[in-house]
Amino acid sequence: MAGPPTSSPALARLVDVKPSNDIRDFLTTRRARITPEQAGLQVFGANRRVTGLRREEVALLAGISVEYYVRLERGNASGVSESVMEGLARALQLDEAERAHLAHLVRAAAPPRTPRRRPTSTRVRPVVQRILDSMVLAPAYLRNGRLDVLACNQLGAALYSPVFESASAGSPPNTARFLFLDPHASDFFVDWNKAADDVVAVLRAEAGKDPYDRNLADLIGELSLRSEEFRVRWAAHDVRFHRTGIKRLQHPLVGELTLEYEAFELAGDAGQRINIYSAQPGSPAAEALNLLASWTAAAPAGARTGVEAATERHG
Repeated sequence: MAGPPTSSPALARLVDVKPSNDIRDFLTTRRARITPEQAGLQVFGANRRVTGLRREEVALLAGISVEYYVRLERGNASGVSESVMEGLARALQLDEAERAHLAHLVRAAAPPRTPRRRPTSTRVRPVVQRILDSMVLAPAYLRNGRLDVLACNQLGAALYSPVFESASAGSPPNTARFLFLDPHASDFFVDWNKAADDVVAVLRAEAGKDPYDRNLADLIGELSLRSEEFRVRWAAHDVRFHRTGIKRLQHPLVGELTLEYEAFELAGDAGQRINIYSAQPGSPAAEALNLLASWTAAAPAGARTGVEAATERHG
């Protein structure tokens, strides 16, 4: 899954999180996926050199001049109005996550008039840890926008034990790094391809919000250098919200679990969210989760959490 480090000018451009480049690549990839027929346009002749929309067709659908759209696709987003962004979203058939991403890219590329977004925090407030610990029957963990696991409850640490065990000494577990660089990830995540798509889409959206986050850029660079699977997905510029869904895991102790999850943003901690998992009552996954919970409940009092164990290992 993880390949040897690679270096090239093309790769350097790929991992360079730069607002003007991201706007260009995002708009280019969005128009390439829509055919004129899907956009409701009539096609004359058969000598099209592109399968998707041409620039002039996007401009027509968005209600702006071709010159203005070309300027946008070159990354010049100064002074872009809400009506223009709405026109682009309509023309390119953007979903909710893509609309938000485009707005973030435009905001990041514009001359700074307001303070930049604060870097993603790794600080865990005590009340958040207490909330996690109070959920004894549901696995739960706290993550930031880079997908660092910052805190968890006991059952969350037990459920995601392969992720915690793969973490480097002194660093928090990171689900993106585990998924693309650890050979056990494809065993743990039953739907590995979907999980990989989701993780890259989350990181791409986060990079749009804050292209100046050096730690995030370093993570993207590391994954791009070491994983072809990551590079291919990163170049697609796909984004999506990861708020609710189903996760299928192959746990090393209790076997396969099909769990539903919900994500809750922390209003007081920008970029942090709690992910909580639950199994359908009476299902095999519920039985497996109860078994895992009974084992974790029997752990010695004062045992370290999965995050603490991962960050202190070999310390």
